[in-house]
Amino acid sequence: MRACLLTLSLLGLSLCATAGAQTPVVREHLAPSGWEGSYYDFHYSPVVKIGDRVIVSGIPAGGPGKTDEEKIRWMFAQLKAHLEKAGATMEDVVEITSFHVAKDHDDFRKRIEPMLKVHREVFRDHYPAWTAVGTTALFSKDAPVEMRAEAIIGSGKAAKADIPKPEPAKAD
Repeated sequence: MRACLLTLSLLGLSLCATAGAQTPVVREHLAPSGWEGSYYDFHYSPVVKIGDRVIVSGIPAGGPGKTDEEKIRWMFAQLKAHLEKAGATMEDVVEITSFHVAKDHDDFRKRIEPMLKVHREVFRDHYPAWTAVGTTALFSKDAPVEMRAEAIIGSGKAAKADIPKPEPAKAD
């Protein structure tokens, strides 16, 4: 095993410089049980692992649930399984992007409520960055939302937040 003289990191990609040689980090394509068809039939990787960076493709809120909340809980359970396949945890999630089926802004605000409820339960502190997008349709017909995520393995163990709590709004 060579000792690294210098380690560079850019967007989660690392190179180890050793006596003039560069060793690229391996890119792994992974799929949790039941998701193998995504890779072979639809030609996408459910999970890509590059060093300690884990990228999870969009997971539709589906499964056996009848309500949007039940479907969203299933989606988060699938996210956990995807992360575990790469050696990451929910605490390691640094970013999510969610795509919500909605007719307009008011409908979007109403339809995001079950997602907010489950999100608050799953991410109790050290929240990931989150972008929520409204759209008219998803590939999975009956899914109310689809979510993709990125994680950095081990980052949840030393997470900290130095964000002061805002002062309560004063009544006029």
